[in-house]
Amino acid sequence: MIVLNKKKIINSLCNLPEKTTIEEAMERLFLLAKIEKGISQADAGQCITHEEAKKKMKKWLK
Repeated sequence: MIVLNKKKIINSLCNLPEKTTIEEAMERLFLLAKIEKGISQADAGQCITHEEAKKKMKKWLK
């Protein structure tokens, strides 16, 4: 479970256009959660090198 700072959530939603859909707001929050998860994983050393990523991408894009 990703726990987000309330201030980040509010700021993220405040940056949406004045007229927006619930889906757009949910997508924004989902993206924020994924970014926070990635940062947490990187901080914990759960990441791969650029070279490893390039190798994986080569396999995936065949």
